[in-house]
Amino acid sequence: MKNLIEELARNTHEVWAKERIAQGWKYGPKRDDARKQHPSLVPYEKLTKKEKAFDQKTAGEVIKVLLAMGYRIEKP
Repeated sequence: MKNLIEELARNTHEVWAKERIAQGWKYGPKRDDARKQHPSLVPYEKLTKKEKAFDQKTAGEVIKVLLAMGYRIEKP
């Protein structure tokens, strides 16, 4: 399950980053909404542990909802 959470977390970050980039955001050393710069616009591997934990928590919550709805998650 840990690998699944990690892959979903990576995907969550990539989707977020692609959307920001499409909106004209770029990497910047600190968040600057006026300049559309954000320090988290980096590959998932380069995020801090705290930033990864945010995406991992989101992924874990999605899995919990799916299981609560009766879905089963099986490795192929």
